Amino acid sequence: MKQKMASRRIRILVAKLGLDGHDRGALVLCRAFRDAGMEVIYSGLFATPDRVAQIAEDEDVDAIALSLLNGAHNTLFPRVVKALKKKGINDVLVMGGGVIPEEDKIGLVKAGINVVFGPGTPLPTVIEHVIKGVSKLRKI
Repeated sequence: MKQKMASRRIRILVAKLGLDGHDRGALVLCRAFRDAGMEVIYSGLFATPDRVAQIAEDEDVDAIALSLLNGAHNTLFPRVVKALKKKGINDVLVMGGGVIPEEDKIGLVKAGINVVFGPGTPLPTVIEHVIKGVSKLRKI
């Protein structure tokens, strides 16, 4: 599915947080977003929440896809949201993904994560969510 938006292409940051060196899923997302017509910025491994917020500001991104497989999602995902707010960035779609227990997803959404995707989520589902979410934010 290609993005269908009249304005500029969606700019999305794919970020690997903390001490998580498992980047295969994040790289698959990067490729899928690129193939859907988005501009992709990849943080590289071991990004901090403050670094993610800085990249988001520097690159003027529309969306952030956080990837974490080491179990620190309840700590690091909310810290990214706080770092964004500290910079006054309130118009970015923030998504999370990884091996995240169902019982943790509600707290992450309450902390400001728009949606949490788990392993096996079809790529078109993720892409469609980004396109719809960014489109909605741009109309605000």
